[in-house]
Amino acid sequence: MQTSILEASAFTGLIDLATEKLGGKALSCSDEFFAEKENLLMPGRGIFIEDKYTKNGKWMDGWESRRKRGPGHDWCIIKLGLPGVIRGVDIDTNHFLGNHPPYASLEACIADPNEHADKLAASDKWVEIVPRSALKPGSQNLFAVSSGERFTHVRLNIYPDGGVARLKIYGDVIPDFSKIKADALVDLAAVEFGGHVVACNDMFFGNMDNLIMPGRGRNMGDAWETRRKRGPGHDWVIVKLGQPGLVKKLEVDTAFHIGNYPDTCSVDGCYSPDLEMDNLTWPQAHWKELLPQLKLSADKQHHFEDEIIDIGNVTHVRLNIYPDGGVARLRVHCRRAQT
Repeated sequence: MQTSILEASAFTGLIDLATEKLGGKALSCSDEFFAEKENLLMPGRGIFIEDKYTKNGKWMDGWESRRKRGPGHDWCIIKLGLPGVIRGVDIDTNHFLGNHPPYASLEACIADPNEHADKLAASDKWVEIVPRSALKPGSQNLFAVSSGERFTHVRLNIYPDGGVARLKIYGDVIPDFSKIKADALVDLAAVEFGGHVVACNDMFFGNMDNLIMPGRGRNMGDAWETRRKRGPGHDWVIVKLGQPGLVKKLEVDTAFHIGNYPDTCSVDGCYSPDLEMDNLTWPQAHWKELLPQLKLSADKQHHFEDEIIDIGNVTHVRLNIYPDGGVARLRVHCRRAQT
């Protein structure tokens, strides 16, 4: 498996499959004497608090094992929040300077989501996707992964011991539709069903990826939010659906947005399966009105069904907000196109 060291922006647009926000979980590890394994999957890069200690020593925002005095190495097994193809890895040693691991590797496997941690640790299904590689202290250590396989779990190995602040597993979600009836309504914009936010004109206050995350927004920051518009025009965001589908219901949720929700919104759709849409190519798509411009309210889940215009199957939707503001979630419930 080939890997390469990249710049920090290399994985922009990919989903962190391991984040606790999507249900990622640190199942077991060889040692967590100084700092707990669960920290690996927390948001951000980790913080440092001077003079903060625990009964075992210095408090660190990451996973840290004790100093190894014998043979072997430490490891941690993580269940991905969503299964998928892994494109890149960030082994972040932020704030770990004299105590970072000099080397690390990463393995991955496919297993039942309820597989016991001990059975996973002893499994022979593990495939190495990042070979033993040197790590820099206090740095984002990024590696590209060339694999088309779908994985459910990863195992981080550190040699021989030390601390890692965060582990991010970037990739593409590969949903399993086999247990869903063919005519069932599915939110094909949702990240868990392969939805992907591909472009927007502004996300100054809140990242566009938040629109398709599970659940309702947790606070005002857990949303897509644009800056205040001081000229003509309106803001927009484009979502690629996990599969082509016929839109039957829409939800625009302005949770926690009270003085900053959009005044109105509309939704367009297009069928462009071969167009790799981004901020440069989206005007090439043939957009059709899916939902006319309608009034929005503060901190509310807006459900639209009767207002939806039947334009046939779509691959992308464009949410337009007038003139600006914040939207926590966008749900696009569809009947999947039959192939």
